[in-house]
Amino acid sequence: MKLLRNYSLKLTLLALIILFCDPVSAIPIKKELNSGWKFRQWRLNNWYPATVPGVIHTDLIANGIIEDPFYRLNERSVQWVDKEDWMYETHFDLDDDTFSRENIRLHFMGLDTYVHVYLNGESILEGDNMFREWKVDIKDKVKRKDNKLEVLFRSPIKEDIPKWDALPFQYPTGPDQSQQGGIFNKTVSTFARKAGYHYGWDWGPRLVTSGIWRPVYLEAWNDVKIEDVFIEQKEVSSKTARITAHAELLSDKDLADVKVIIKDKNNNTVYGTKDLELKKGINTVSVDFTIDNPRLWWSNGLGEPNLYEFTTIIDLKSATVDTKNIRTGIRSIKVVNETDKDGASFYFVLNGVPVFAKGANYIPSDNFLPRVTREKYRKTIQDAVDVNMNMLRVWGGGTYEEDYFYDLCDENGIMVWQDFMFACSMYPSEGAYLENVKYEAIDNIKRLRNHPSISVWCGNNEAYDGWFGWGRREDYTKQNPEYARIMWKQYADLFHKLLPDMVAQYAPESFYWPSSPYGLPGQGCDDKHGDRHYWGVWHGKHPIAQYNTEKSRFFSEYGFQSFPEFESVKIYAPKKEDWAITSEVMMEHQRAGTYANNLIEEYLLNEYQKPKDFESFLYMNQVLQGDAIKIAMEAHRRNMPYCMGTLFWQHNDCWPVASWSSRDYYGRWKAQHYFAREAYKDVLVSPIAKDNKLDIYIVSDRLTESKGTLNLKIIKLDGHIIDSRKLNITIPKNTSKNVFTASVNDLLKGTAKNDVVIHAELTDNKGNIYKNNYFLLQQKNINFPQANISKTVKPVNEGYEVSLSSDNFARAVFMSVEGIDNFFENNYFDILPGQVTVVKVKTSLSRPEFEKQLKVVSLRDGF
Repeated sequence: MKLLRNYSLKLTLLALIILFCDPVSAIPIKKELNSGWKFRQWRLNNWYPATVPGVIHTDLIANGIIEDPFYRLNERSVQWVDKEDWMYETHFDLDDDTFSRENIRLHFMGLDTYVHVYLNGESILEGDNMFREWKVDIKDKVKRKDNKLEVLFRSPIKEDIPKWDALPFQYPTGPDQSQQGGIFNKTVSTFARKAGYHYGWDWGPRLVTSGIWRPVYLEAWNDVKIEDVFIEQKEVSSKTARITAHAELLSDKDLADVKVIIKDKNNNTVYGTKDLELKKGINTVSVDFTIDNPRLWWSNGLGEPNLYEFTTIIDLKSATVDTKNIRTGIRSIKVVNETDKDGASFYFVLNGVPVFAKGANYIPSDNFLPRVTREKYRKTIQDAVDVNMNMLRVWGGGTYEEDYFYDLCDENGIMVWQDFMFACSMYPSEGAYLENVKYEAIDNIKRLRNHPSISVWCGNNEAYDGWFGWGRREDYTKQNPEYARIMWKQYADLFHKLLPDMVAQYAPESFYWPSSPYGLPGQGCDDKHGDRHYWGVWHGKHPIAQYNTEKSRFFSEYGFQSFPEFESVKIYAPKKEDWAITSEVMMEHQRAGTYANNLIEEYLLNEYQKPKDFESFLYMNQVLQGDAIKIAMEAHRRNMPYCMGTLFWQHNDCWPVASWSSRDYYGRWKAQHYFAREAYKDVLVSPIAKDNKLDIYIVSDRLTESKGTLNLKIIKLDGHIIDSRKLNITIPKNTSKNVFTASVNDLLKGTAKNDVVIHAELTDNKGNIYKNNYFLLQQKNINFPQANISKTVKPVNEGYEVSLSSDNFARAVFMSVEGIDNFFENNYFDILPGQVTVVKVKTSLSRPEFEKQLKVVSLRDGF
């Protein structure tokens, strides 16, 4: 018995030794505090359950206190919310392991915006920046049981109106809809470090949020913790990558016998190690290594977006005390902005290859950011990939996006133009404000710098152009030269000193661009230098054909508005009295001004015949938008290499609205998105006529030259072929080339221009086919015949295959069924007489119901 007791004692001692020596037990603890939250209006006593992460509006909706602000006119009735203060509260316990750790802190990933935080009745944090992270040591304040965490949000409107009132001048702002918010002309958005679009934009509502919008973590550790790792790529080629891993270590005491190990997570290759001693506080250790013949990260269309996973390990006295994984791609991205014979270039060079940027501008996907699910992010990025984009611009009036957004861009080869969060305004950037922005920049540069997709950091959206190109400098100088001097100094201190310094310090391999657009110092954007925002078509009311003649070294913004399609409109405007473009609801869901809906109609009637009803108007205005941006995209690509980028405005919406988006709020593809898929393919065949001459350009993103056959047909709209040409051509590498020129009169042979379509079809030596249809006149002057479209339906996996054919040329054939939970693989396409077009439709409808609901129309049916 005594022997058994001794044996049992030895086992217990051995277990304790294993417990205290086991390196896993020393690994830092990280727990999300996302349960048990409640909220109340600060001046009232009623508590309601809250969701964290979340914002006050979503909590009010969930508790039935306000109705969905996106529905009909409901936005107007919730403007009181941003004038109130709001309290959030939860209680939490610590387990023995967490409580025993030497270091315990709260890590707030995002608090929106003016906030006081209390733990067990004691103030632990005051915050004033939605974009910053906040880390608070609570070791001497936290209890083992029943900790009370309170987060009080002060009204951003009440906080900032006194700042507005106190100034002798007012800062120019973006489309701050202060009148909608009931505060008259007090455009206070420029004072808050908060997403500018929350205050209203020309495509978004005024819904000024507060709340715990990103996760709250409880973190606990002993001795040392990895705060950050930066994989700096000092030199990258196909042969060698020279890399330095910079590990930022937080030590709570002086420590000896510490080792840092950098290895490959997937194959355990050790890239480098370093032995060191740590001082109390922050320590930065750098480990140099090389990778031979690296698998490079390429953008969509140029190659695989290869990714590496580097694991940083911290050993203390031979026991692992912390690890951190960083996934990144090895690549070299440079921006070439050099003086040349035409002005100054602006283009991206990836792994030594000049890349023509094809993409769009991205805005936040919802006014209530925590509602953007991973599924919505996946669809948003996949929809970019599926139409052959290779770049998205994260616009400066929104937010620095979630890590998952950039993860998806990394995985799919989508280069990211990253604005800092400033747009269309001048800012009071001095003193505490400027210091606040400094830490905002540090937080976000460090968080995002390992993503291979990040291709450029840009200071702001349109603030520079607003000052020099929109007349703001002159206006303020006339008002008071001293006011103008103050504002420009604040601007320069922020965008020409602070932010470039932060990029150089924390992401030294990255390129900083002061503003978008930006060309020559001291003037607005132009067509010869840097990047350009072109709004002559739309805001300037220039004809759509102007897109064919406008030039730029890089078009970083341009666009054309449309309404969502009818099935989407019925969700937010379901009543028949809403179904007119000038109805109260349709005007409320149009934020570009009272003229904008009428401008859509004006452009439509300039280009097309009059629609017969509201549903036809919605369909035809989508074709109008698609045609307009298709003209622009093709013109920009034809101008390669003078022009090396085209990013249309915009990829998505934050609520259901008439806007410049190519996908509506619900994710439905507009005609423009379908057209972008063709215009952004790796090879483009693009006819263009001018002065009785037809040219056909072949534009290629491919890195090698190839061969192909070009078939050109001049076709009457009843199917009769007037002329045809067949040419063997060389498809150029990474440039644009005019491969065919002929007299229009010779091709028409006396046939009227309004009776024909030009069909160009290129087949390369691998059998890939690229098509394009071109008209010699505006659509309203084309004699489109009535098209009798026949259809057959065949069940396939996840839906149906629909085969369509037409007796006459059918322009912009649009297929639809009820609801929005369906996806048409192709839509708004042309059908040539005698041609069969097959379209896969994803839907859960039964076959009888699908065939009953399926509507197929062409442009002629809308007149």
